[in-house]
Amino acid sequence: MTLVLFNKPYDVLSQFTDRGSAGSPRRTLSDFIDMPGVYPAGRLDRDSEGLLLLTDDGRLQARIADPKFKMPKTYLVQVEGDVTETALAALRNGVQLKDGPTRPAEAERIDDPQLWPRDPPIRVRKSVPDSWIRLTIREGRNRQVRRMTAAVGHPTLRLVRWRIGDWTIDGVPSGEWRCDPA
Repeated sequence: MTLVLFNKPYDVLSQFTDRGSAGSPRRTLSDFIDMPGVYPAGRLDRDSEGLLLLTDDGRLQARIADPKFKMPKTYLVQVEGDVTETALAALRNGVQLKDGPTRPAEAERIDDPQLWPRDPPIRVRKSVPDSWIRLTIREGRNRQVRRMTAAVGHPTLRLVRWRIGDWTIDGVPSGEWRCDPA
């Protein structure tokens, strides 16, 4: 069994081909990983960065990707504004989204994690502060973290998935990968 921990850069699709877009300049997993037979266990939006797990084991892929297993996923999130304890408490209690309430999350303010530079960098506005939170969720709706932070008044500027279950990208540079025991 193979398990690949890939630190997906910003603006990379979480698939090996850009279907229907012949000649597209969009980067895909095939620009970084040349390992036949492995497939992503879940997705990570093109405008998000960080941990993407790939495996050749269908059961492991299902266990990682299927929300019924409630595998925790931890994100480092740079948000607009000076995040308040009230906003963090709302995230911890679960917030109401258009498709229903979220499960309670673990949420805490953190210092700037000193990550790799993003290309292109986020838009910085001198008049609007930003802050970082560590957010752990156990579900995986479409663009959920971005929608949650927006719902509590702090739109996401940068989103980095740091951990899925016990697997982390700590020590894996952006655009690089390593194999781990499953």
